[in-house]
Amino acid sequence: MSIDSPRPTGLSGFGLADWLCLAAAPTFATMALLTLAYGGHDMMCMPGSGASLLSGMAPMYLLMAAFHLAPWLRLVGRRA
Repeated sequence: MSIDSPRPTGLSGFGLADWLCLAAAPTFATMALLTLAYGGHDMMCMPGSGASLLSGMAPMYLLMAAFHLAPWLRLVGRRA
């Protein structure tokens, strides 16, 4: 670490919070795939007649995975 760059540059300098940030997107993507594969039907999130295709748990997990991609994009941007 230097004064100009207070963030760690290598993976060895990552703290627990950094690893947790990196774990969020793949975890949510896995949850979406498992929900789609095993047909997880949550009664609170079941689409009714005429409901949007975006209703349900799988789209919610995919949306959460997309929102948590920022740490991965920063990591890839640092390496490029």
